[in-house]
Amino acid sequence: MTVRLRRAPLGTVLSRRRPRVVALLASSTLALGVLAGCAPDSSDEPERPSSAPVSTPVPGPPVGEVTPGALADAVTIQNVMGHVRAFQQIADNNGGDRAAGTPGFDASVDYTAGLLRTAGFEVTTPTVEYERFDAGPVTLTADGYKVATTVLEYSAGTGDDPLTARPVGVGGLGCAAADFPATVRGAVAVIVRGTCTFGDKARNAQAAGAVGVIMVNNEPGQLSGATLGTDERPTIPVVGAPSEDADRLRSAESVTLAVEARTTPITTRNLIAETRTGTVDDVVMAGAHLDSVDEGPGINDNASGSAAVLETALRLGSSPRVPHRVRFAFWGAEEDGLIGSTDYIQTLDDAGRAAIALYLNFDMLASPNGGYLTYDGDDSERDGAPAGPGGSDGIERTFAKFYADRGIALAPSDFDGRSDYGPFIAAGIPAGGVFTGADEKKTEEQARLWGGTAGEAFDPDYHTARDTIDNIDTELLAVNAAAVAHAVATYALSTGGRDGVPPVDQRRRTEGG
Repeated sequence: MTVRLRRAPLGTVLSRRRPRVVALLASSTLALGVLAGCAPDSSDEPERPSSAPVSTPVPGPPVGEVTPGALADAVTIQNVMGHVRAFQQIADNNGGDRAAGTPGFDASVDYTAGLLRTAGFEVTTPTVEYERFDAGPVTLTADGYKVATTVLEYSAGTGDDPLTARPVGVGGLGCAAADFPATVRGAVAVIVRGTCTFGDKARNAQAAGAVGVIMVNNEPGQLSGATLGTDERPTIPVVGAPSEDADRLRSAESVTLAVEARTTPITTRNLIAETRTGTVDDVVMAGAHLDSVDEGPGINDNASGSAAVLETALRLGSSPRVPHRVRFAFWGAEEDGLIGSTDYIQTLDDAGRAAIALYLNFDMLASPNGGYLTYDGDDSERDGAPAGPGGSDGIERTFAKFYADRGIALAPSDFDGRSDYGPFIAAGIPAGGVFTGADEKKTEEQARLWGGTAGEAFDPDYHTARDTIDNIDTELLAVNAAAVAHAVATYALSTGGRDGVPPVDQRRRTEGG
């Protein structure tokens, strides 16, 4: 699960308490060679063979008759954990992670695609190219006084040595060349936010000879969430500062900037697998992101969701006797800002988007201090984002009934845009899904509902090297994997009814198409 467009601190380590370890369930395995490149070179990490065998469960046959109950029963925790184990081994073989653009991610795609192709699915792995911004520590001092600061997205770094120069206040707002005095050459330009883009201001400053830029907020508080954009980015460091420090910055004899940042071109892939039966203009989609963060193997986030979706696809089979085409997606670069799923939606034409009846998203299904959460499709909580597109409420009810039938309390969670349902909702496609919590702290009430520790994150290992197979809750994963299968079968059989979604032609009329 992503936080926002990637701004991952380099080398960040989060504090934690070691959660309970749930015993790993055994399964039948066979050796499968996974082809991938060499492990990244690192002075701290010995090179690991990427061709080491990866064990995988022996795929079971598709269910004979597709029903929600039959498919849920067929998706066993033994086989789901077999896939989870394979993703852990892939990370171990490739430098410890499965991040987009790395051999570990490519090996994860190859593993998943190999099983799906063998099962008869139509499989494609379209490439996605983008630029990833990584920012680490940033400091700003004015005559030795430490100013609270943030780095603007896509800023250049300062390299190994901090940058020290005199500050020069810019007249106007820096939106025109005439705003910059001659004294800005070789100096750090101090510019107030407003009127034109941060990118325009920074480009103008660099053209005038500035060696760095401080963007000062035009209202009380820190400048946050600012970006230089992706076009003609300046090559000098650009940071933000609160309005309260504007006078101090302009009047200082010197300022010192230290910015750790880099922008890296990345090529990744999505994996799309589709059944060969069912109507092509009323498609049920289910997806999970396949990438991890750089810091670790990403087993809860999100080998858990990927494994559950993969096993559901294998047990549904490539040619199920159902009226609806089913499309499974394994997204690349979710952790870098929903890159893969956004690219997928953007590359579809109007008819392709309209053909998607609904999208089911599965991200983080086994948090060690987790709970049972489903996306708030009808916005009953009136918290945060509004309700999803029409039909999202029915998806929420489908999951609510599954858990209620098992005597499990289910709580709604806001569509906060932190996972791959976001681009689908933005395109007007009904969406839903389940997850078990990320870095939010569990409340006392939630601890009473589901057990665990109140006041601690649902996943204390979130986005760290400790998100491993030893630190997930297989009890949660067993129930949630069955929920994945139940929902996929439910909608493969029918997208109508009380808990269905609006027909394509009705959605077109609603959207004015």
